[in-house]
Amino acid sequence: MAENGSNGAANGANGGALPQLNVLVQYTKDLSFENPNAPNSLAPQNEPPNISIQVNVNANQLNDTDFDVNLMLEGSAGEGNNVLFKFELTYGGVFKLQNIPQNEIHPVVWIECPRLLFPFARQIVADAVRNGGFPPLLLDPIDFVALYRQRMEQLQAGAATA
Repeated sequence: MAENGSNGAANGANGGALPQLNVLVQYTKDLSFENPNAPNSLAPQNEPPNISIQVNVNANQLNDTDFDVNLMLEGSAGEGNNVLFKFELTYGGVFKLQNIPQNEIHPVVWIECPRLLFPFARQIVADAVRNGGFPPLLLDPIDFVALYRQRMEQLQAGAATA
C-alpha cells in the first residue's frame, strides 16, 4: 500500500483540496441618505419618480488568501429640484479564498464576492429609504458577470490606447 503523505488527499496543484470561499466579515463602510425636500417630498406623487442606480465594485488583496471587496450602490429618485431622495452605500466584506486556481481568483473576487454581499446591501438600502419616509426601494438583482465583462473590456480598451 502506497502512502501519499497528504492525509489521503489526491496529488495535484492544490493538493486535491476543494476550493473554498469564506466570508470572514461583512461591514457597512459608508452610508448616506438624503431627503433634501422633506417634508414636501413626502406628499403623494402623481407619477412614479425616475429612479437612477449606479453600481461599482472595488477589491484589494490583503494577503495571499484574503481580499477586501466593496460594493458601492448610489441612487436617487426624482430629478433636478424635485429630488425625493438620494443614497450612497459602500458595503464591504473580507473573503478568504483557498485552493482556487490562480486564473480563477480574479473572477471569483469580482463576481462571486459582490454577489454574496448584494442581498445585505439591498436590505440596507431598502431600510434607509423606508426610514426616510418612502416605500422601501427593492433593488433588482445585479448581473455581476456582465459588470465584470464590461470592466474587463474597459481595461483592455484602455491598455490598447495607452
